[in-house]
Formats: sequence, C-alpha cells, structure tokens
Amino acid sequence: MRIHPVPAFSDNYIWCLTNLESGKTLIVDPGQAKPVLDYLSDSGFSADTILITHHHPDHTGGVKELQQQYPDIRIVGPTDSPFKGATNTVHAGDEVVWEGITFNVLAVPGHTLDHIAYYSDTQVNDKPVLFCGDTLFVCGCGRLFEGTPEQMHTSLQTLRDLPDDTAVYCAHEYTLANLRFARHWLPEDKALAEFENACKDLRERGKPTVPTTIGQEKQLNPFLRWDDAKVIEAAENYSTTHRLATGSDCAVFAAVRHGKDNF
Repeated sequence: MRIHPVPAFSDNYIWCLTNLESGKTLIVDPGQAKPVLDYLSDSGFSADTILITHHHPDHTGGVKELQQQYPDIRIVGPTDSPFKGATNTVHAGDEVVWEGITFNVLAVPGHTLDHIAYYSDTQVNDKPVLFCGDTLFVCGCGRLFEGTPEQMHTSLQTLRDLPDDTAVYCAHEYTLANLRFARHWLPEDKALAEFENACKDLRERGKPTVPTTIGQEKQLNPFLRWDDAKVIEAAENYSTTHRLATGSDCAVFAAVRHGKDNF
C-alpha cells in the first residue's frame, strides 16, 4: 500500500491510497479532479472509492468529474450532509472496508456539523491511518464555521485518544502558519521552535509537512494541550484580557481557538 499527497488549489492535499498490486486507488476529499486524474494516468492506477470528510467545495468539487471518468466508483460521505453526491452514506460507528483495510468512521463536528474522520488500525507505512479532513492540522485545528468550541473540543479528544503512532493525514498545508501562532502563544517552548525550523526546511525543499502523528501533536499542538500547564497559563491570561470563560479543559481550548482566530 502507498499513500500519496496530490496537491490541489494553493494548499490542499488530496490523499491517494493505492494497492500497488492491483492499482486500485482510494481518493480522500478530491476538491479538484484534474490533479487526481493526472496522477492516476501517470501512475497507471484507477480510482474505485472516494472518501468525503465534509461538504466544503475544496473537498468535494472534483467528485462529479471523477464519477464521470469512473462511473462505478463508490463515494462514501457523511449522512445529514449538504453534500448529496455520496453513493454510500455513513455515520459514527460505521465501517468502510477497502482492499482489506477497515476504516472506522468517527464523528468530529466543529469545523462543520457533518464532519467525519476515517481511522484504521491497519498499518500503512508502519503506522495506523487517520484521514481527518479539516478537524486536526499539524499544530492546528479547523476553524469553527458551524460547530461550537464544546463540539470541537470533544472531537479533538476523540482524535487525541487514538494510538500515538497514528499517522495524521490532514487536508491542508497550514503548518507554518499554525506554528507562527503556536510560537506566539508559547514563545519559550523549545520543542516548538525546533519543529518550526524542521518544517521550514521541509517546505524550502518542496516537501510536505504532513503527515504528522497523534503522539507528536499531543506534545506540540496547543489545540490538543488543554491539560498542559503552560497552555493553561497562557489561556487564562488571554481569557482574563478578553473576558472569556476559564476553569475547564474546554475553556482552555476555546481560548486558544479565539486567540488563533484573532491572531
């Protein structure tokens, strides 16, 4: 098996999971069709399944064209979603099986209300796999366009509880922007400073900073560190200044999210 990032728009990644023996390929959140079709053509692969995490156009815009090219393609997406192009709708607790890999469907509302993620404990590249769309980013999380801080905190807790070695395949290259905020929030965090330098080096060489791992995000990502003393201190100082609630894990998360929104 191989997972390959197909760049789209200015900063999207469309993840392509391929069985190298059969050439069958699973596509995650194809916001554009052409980059995917070009990749499949150049590689000699064919698409047979699409996974959709949420309804935003930069995650669904290429579905119809891919379906025209592959009329029998299975399109898996969330129930009760503004996206109506799924051939198979799923909700939390369902399973999606592809080429012997079983993905568990996780409800992760917050960025949107219909947002789901796909997790498999089957190892690809020696790690379990998480396709999380716009819920969790490298050192960041999705903006709350539809959900509440409480919903997003619960969703991130769901992802934080996954095994530390889980590879996090998020849908955007937002890492350096996220790190600028994280370093502002936690200016004395040496691990964040070292990670920022490593990510800058990757981007200068044209390489993605994704995937990361759940374990790495628990150590570095301020949006997952609501029980970290340094993050709590920064959140309480910020909340006092901005008249936000304090005293709970969710309040810490909400303060960090508010801080990022206004950074």
